[in-house]
Amino acid sequence: MAAHDEPMAYPGNTPQNPPGPPPDDADIHLQRLLADQIEEPVYKSFIKNIKEFIHPPKLPPLQVTSQPVPVKDIWGFYGGQEKRAGVTSLAIHAGLIALALLIGTNKTVQKIVKEEVALIAPDLAPYKPTPKEKPMGGGGGGGDRSPTPPSKGKLPKLSDKQFVPPMAVVHNENPKLVMEPTLIIQPDANIPKVDMNVLGDPLAKSGIASNGPGSGGGIGYGPGGGVGRGSGPGFGPGSGGNMGGGAYRIGGGVSAPIPIYKPEPDYSEEARKAKFQGTVVLYIVVDEKGNPRDLKVIRPLGLGLDQKAIEAVEKWRFRPGMKDGKPVPVQATIEVSFRLL
Repeated sequence: MAAHDEPMAYPGNTPQNPPGPPPDDADIHLQRLLADQIEEPVYKSFIKNIKEFIHPPKLPPLQVTSQPVPVKDIWGFYGGQEKRAGVTSLAIHAGLIALALLIGTNKTVQKIVKEEVALIAPDLAPYKPTPKEKPMGGGGGGGDRSPTPPSKGKLPKLSDKQFVPPMAVVHNENPKLVMEPTLIIQPDANIPKVDMNVLGDPLAKSGIASNGPGSGGGIGYGPGGGVGRGSGPGFGPGSGGNMGGGAYRIGGGVSAPIPIYKPEPDYSEEARKAKFQGTVVLYIVVDEKGNPRDLKVIRPLGLGLDQKAIEAVEKWRFRPGMKDGKPVPVQATIEVSFRLL
């Protein structure tokens, strides 16, 4: 182009718009929209929005110009089989009803249904075990080989140690060291009491003062410095101190026996059929060797579970209770639980 040629004029060229080709129509339309939004103040736009919310402008009715388009049958291959499906369903239901009637009218089935189950009322009475003959534990005896039986009197003081045995007839009237006679019995033991001022056997009948034909001091028929027909520093039949035929109670220097072998009890058939559960409480005496004896039911359950509990505890083995470092017979209560898994 020559130096003196002027630029080509296009429509819309103004002093604000430099000379050049006009922009596309889409660009012009976008610029106009943005110009309106930018030029409109915020408060006018806010007021306009409120007016449109309160009185929304009415829009012209919607004109639907679309037309339905035919599609394939949704049932596909199964279309037109409604009647056949209904007949099949009716046939299946009729077959099931016929099968139920056939089973119900069958003689074998009717015979089984008519069978009666005999229910036996369980015996709920508490179990009373038959005591076994076992040697008694605890007790005492004594004497000075007198030809006459022991005399009647009160028992001496109860203690956990014995230094001097009781005597109804004192041969040494001037001892060098005077000590009170005692019996090795727990202080809370239930001993027989008589209203007499002399020592003796409270169960004796003789009134003549005598220590009895026993030996080792004491009053009675056996050895040991106690009172009664047993042996040991206790009272009554049996041996080892404490009450004859009884045992020590836990406490007061007497430790409790500890189970070291305790097989689980078996369930009785009556209790299993009745789905019966509970706990049987037993009284036992654990002897010096750790064996249970003198088992008694304190709280029964019935249905044969009391006997099963006794049979199980008879097989238990214990570490015996101790007193002054020595094993002694001890009373205890045992709970035997029966639970269905």
